[in-house]
Amino acid sequence: MFEPGPRNLITDVAGLAVGNSQDARLKSGVTVVVCEEPAVAGVQVLGGAPGTRETDLLAPHNLVEGVHAVVLSGGSAFGLDAASSVQAALREKGVGFEVAGQRVPIIPAAILFDLANGGDKDWKGYPPYRELGHAAAKSAAIEFRLGSHGAGAGATTAKLKGGLGSASCVLPNGVTVGALVAVNPVGSPTIGETGHFWAAPFEVGAEFGGLGLPTPFPADARKVVTKLDSAAPGGNTTIGIVATDAKLNKAAARRLAIAAHDGFARAIWPAHTPFDGDLIFSLATGRSGVDLEMSASIELHAAAASVMARAIARGVFTAEKAEGDVFPVWSERHNGPEPI
Repeated sequence: MFEPGPRNLITDVAGLAVGNSQDARLKSGVTVVVCEEPAVAGVQVLGGAPGTRETDLLAPHNLVEGVHAVVLSGGSAFGLDAASSVQAALREKGVGFEVAGQRVPIIPAAILFDLANGGDKDWKGYPPYRELGHAAAKSAAIEFRLGSHGAGAGATTAKLKGGLGSASCVLPNGVTVGALVAVNPVGSPTIGETGHFWAAPFEVGAEFGGLGLPTPFPADARKVVTKLDSAAPGGNTTIGIVATDAKLNKAAARRLAIAAHDGFARAIWPAHTPFDGDLIFSLATGRSGVDLEMSASIELHAAAASVMARAIARGVFTAEKAEGDVFPVWSERHNGPEPI
């Protein structure tokens, strides 16, 4: 078993800090992962409705080798404004590649749709994601909150409120792998009408309730339940980041992002639908100094799927009830192994 790092957060990967900012009235927010040094990055999009910025430059054949931060935001296309304000915050600190005497921070971003979640979206002038992004970048730290914070502030799932989740693990060779995810899928993270998580086989301790898998397995487990069946469809798309302190090139970083999508498939049913913009960024800080041999590379990819599945369940498990919510939180509906 891969044991968690000391925080069980993506910041167990050396060289990363995370900042959250959210607006309770808006029911939306922004999460930023800031790299202490430029990190090798990749991306894989498997959903049918993505919203992104600066993803083309992450292709292995393109010039830029590293990024300075990654942004996850609510707000649908409006949320892409957050990346510009994060860029401004980092430039103020002198962060960025030097080009013609100027510092240019490279900041890929992805958004999720949370415009129909009960929050007040009647802003005046430009959207509030500029301020939210700037505040998130300024607050970046090793410790951060999960659940209804940052990009997970307004997230929902097929039946429950979603949230921001994170998890980590340490491989036998000392390499650390971590995941961060804003859980807002069309599908469900729980099995049938129970409170058991699809991610249960990967749970460490009781990090999302410790219920394990239901016994017997419910007859409705294979029933496809989505937000499209709900009277309050809150939006869609799960966006995440998988990170490691191993040394990877851009091609290997993209392969890591591909592997982490297995965590989506292990934790959400259904995933990667035409209505989701499911996307995973990958980051490799190289801080461990470890170049992976083939067998260790296999463990790395297995760990990527595992930590992502765990992070998804933790995001839903830690969601907090708030006034005006259109979906209940897991904790208020769950009563042991009984149906919710």
